[in-house]
Amino acid sequence: MRRWKDKIIMVTGGAGFLGSHLVERLRESGCQQVIVPRSREFDLRNPLAAMDLIQKTKPELIIHLAASVGGIGANRKNPGSYFYDNLAMGIHLMEAARLAGVEKFMTCGTICSYPKYASVPFQEDELWNGYPEETNAPYGLAKKMLLVQSQSYRQQYGFNAVYLLPVNLYGPRDNFNLETSHVIPALIRKCLEAINQKKDHITLWGTGQATREFLFVEDAAEAIILAAEQYDGNEPVNVGTGEEISIKSLAELISSETGYSGKIEWDHQKPDGQPRRCLDVRRAKEYFGFEAKVGLTEGLRKTIQWYVAQCKEKEKSE
Repeated sequence: MRRWKDKIIMVTGGAGFLGSHLVERLRESGCQQVIVPRSREFDLRNPLAAMDLIQKTKPELIIHLAASVGGIGANRKNPGSYFYDNLAMGIHLMEAARLAGVEKFMTCGTICSYPKYASVPFQEDELWNGYPEETNAPYGLAKKMLLVQSQSYRQQYGFNAVYLLPVNLYGPRDNFNLETSHVIPALIRKCLEAINQKKDHITLWGTGQATREFLFVEDAAEAIILAAEQYDGNEPVNVGTGEEISIKSLAELISSETGYSGKIEWDHQKPDGQPRRCLDVRRAKEYFGFEAKVGLTEGLRKTIQWYVAQCKEKEKSE
């Protein structure tokens, strides 16, 4: 991080899942001035709070990761708040950064912004060729508007705004709350709880036929660092592995890795979400040299080990 080593870096959402890993990597890289604002002090949905934050901390690089996120169920239950929270936070923070002359502003979007029936693998130029999958469209559209803001601010003001599109993330420190978690932590928890409670089956949403691509969180942090150092372009960039797996195959893999041997039943009354997700990742390699290093099986083992250790620590404390 030669470019930013001696400068002030702000990571919104820096205490969260991806953010905590990124902050660690930044500090390991020698960055001494890393700011992690907290929502209880600065509610970024409020434009005055965003302005106050920038004025008090004077960052030179902002990496905007703060978001309201959840799985299919949470998105169906809270479409309005997911739309408003994600749009408002990004819009106000980017405007405050522009007014303050921040040197570079990086936003992490979401592949939920892609059209429901985008050609696979998803190419960045396909972002506007259709409406997103309905269950998470409000979230996806809110995040995509930050791409519009980034590009229009660059065009009108010369503002160095960069937009990355990370695929579904997983790894240690993920959210394992079944009400709001994504598919990998939910599957890990269900399998381990079934083992502990001696259940002979678990029930999962949908048909299992939908496909997804997953990126280990430490790889995602590395991609952001590379982009911060080397990419100052106008085009959105996918960040992922370029490999997809069906939810059925994923469930079988997690069952094997956790040691769960019971049945897996599918609730076809529940939605699958987007039919397929797989990214074209050539642009990330070309523009800033990113290639994922951690394979899915290895990443799942690390995630399971972390979650099991957390459960044991919790048992000791109780």
